[in-house]
Amino acid sequence: MSTQSRRKFLQTAGAFITAPLLLQAAEDHYKLVSVTGELPLKEMDFILPHEHIMVDFIGAAHITKDRYNPQEVYDKALPKLLELRKTGCTALFDCTPAYLGRDAVLLKKLSQASGIAILTNTGYYGAAKEKYLPQQVFTEDAATLAKRWINECENGIEHTGIKPGFIKLGVDEAPLTDAQQKIIHAGALTHLQTGLTIAVHTGNGKAAGEELDILTSHKVNPDALVWVHAQNEQDFTYFTMLGKQGVWVQFDGVNKDNLQQYLIFLQHMKTHQLLNRTLVSQDSGWYHVGEAGGGNFNGYTDLFVYFIPLLKQHGFTNVEINQVFKKNPIEAYRVSVRKRNVEM
Repeated sequence: MSTQSRRKFLQTAGAFITAPLLLQAAEDHYKLVSVTGELPLKEMDFILPHEHIMVDFIGAAHITKDRYNPQEVYDKALPKLLELRKTGCTALFDCTPAYLGRDAVLLKKLSQASGIAILTNTGYYGAAKEKYLPQQVFTEDAATLAKRWINECENGIEHTGIKPGFIKLGVDEAPLTDAQQKIIHAGALTHLQTGLTIAVHTGNGKAAGEELDILTSHKVNPDALVWVHAQNEQDFTYFTMLGKQGVWVQFDGVNKDNLQQYLIFLQHMKTHQLLNRTLVSQDSGWYHVGEAGGGNFNGYTDLFVYFIPLLKQHGFTNVEINQVFKKNPIEAYRVSVRKRNVEM
């Protein structure tokens, strides 16, 4: 697509994708919590459940807030969010956790300026060989970790009053380490207290199965779990198996260079009648702390400019597209305690 065609699309996209999603009876009891407060779901349209505004890869042992200039991040991120808003997207989940660059105050300012609802998170990221786990993970038990996260949910992040809208965790491939198992246990305890959905960056399908086993040991229902980065799994039977149990299968990282692969993912989910368990996002952005000028900040519009038109070309209906990109994010990330009453 040429630059001129892309600009024309962004200028006109809102004309056909801005109709609000009506949740009918569900709108009375479903809620999402953004950095500016509870969201009016009747005004929500397209939602991106996995993106990033800023990330700092220095590691938990060295990360500090004086490593970046918030105004510089704001100035670089805002044009990308304003461009996204023109597509009809109404909400973005910022999946950067604590000790990786989470800045709730910055996110709130960007949300207010752009008109995009932004959701932030609580929890810890244990993938990448535990580089981003703070020391307390190795010295405290799961219940104590959960108390930290529950406190953020109830009282706000770092005395800001800004509350998380979901739990973000991270693990490597199976088998999970002791620390990775511990944060999944803590996530289960936090969910049962707060109703926040547990989104886990996951190394492979077997690891997702281990996560599910831990959650169900606490009688947490499978639909409280989002398997983040499912696209990294080559064995599609994991998508089917976990999706049919109720887990949300989230394919992150779609961009203009990998559209065909993501089309195959969604065709698989459609064939197995699992579009109602499917989430898609871009894992795009972001300001890279430590790089000059924040490095290369990718935009958030490829999904709208390239991928959704491709789905339509291959027979996906508006109902199916609305299911995946409008209804499912609300259903998956609604604040609601989901507890099993019977064993699996």
